[in-house]
Amino acid sequence: MVSPQAFGAPGGPALLELVVPAFNEEDRLPAGLAALCAKLAELRVRARVIVVDNASTDATPDIVRDWPASPVPVRLVRCAVKGKGAAVRTGLLATTAPLVGFCDVDMATDLSALDPAMALLGMGYAAVIGSRADPASVVEARHSPLRRVGAKVFRGLARQIVGDIGDTQCGFKLFRGTEAREVAALLRCDGFAFDVELLARFRARGLAVREIPVHWRDMSGSTFSCLRHGIGVFAEMGAIWRDVGLASGVRHLPAPRASYRDSASTAA
Repeated sequence: MVSPQAFGAPGGPALLELVVPAFNEEDRLPAGLAALCAKLAELRVRARVIVVDNASTDATPDIVRDWPASPVPVRLVRCAVKGKGAAVRTGLLATTAPLVGFCDVDMATDLSALDPAMALLGMGYAAVIGSRADPASVVEARHSPLRRVGAKVFRGLARQIVGDIGDTQCGFKLFRGTEAREVAALLRCDGFAFDVELLARFRARGLAVREIPVHWRDMSGSTFSCLRHGIGVFAEMGAIWRDVGLASGVRHLPAPRASYRDSASTAA
């Protein structure tokens, strides 16, 4: 691990780069980006933000281009392929820092999680992820009964692929940069289930994944819909199990026929 002190000089290289995927987020992006930049400015290392415009049709890219100069630079990257997985993959591959990660534009996960996550990466973990399933987490949720049932089924299927990871979908994850870019180059899932593939590929390489408690608030404005995206997400899960889970020795589910391309287009 490179010493953080080497990244303290103004204008020097960044130690940490955080990716923020954004699709038509002109309403939520300004507040979320301001909160993220303010938190990163408190760190004793240089940090950068990469906002990935995921084929937005509103003013999302303009907000990023016009973002005022600050100690935390904000960079715009375009991703023409629709889907959160495609956007995060594009963002991770655009990073160069020793530590990288991504978070949701609404900052639903309290950014205080950055401090312990970076400390654990410094201790040798390859991935540190927020977990709403941790008993120490504070979760303020207002999900519908349908979404709660769907989430329970999803978690059960995810465990067949990623093992004992309790929460694959919390939108706060940090990684060692080299490993994250290597894994991102292998990702094929463009939709909302991409986190499962990402973590499965980390596990398949024998890399240590650590979950940490978070303070998480259910924010309005999410683009995910159980009715519109549910079938596509579960098709993606089947394809991930087939291509990654089987390679890791998981044998609990029947092999599906869905391709990544088919399931991603369904979930878009």
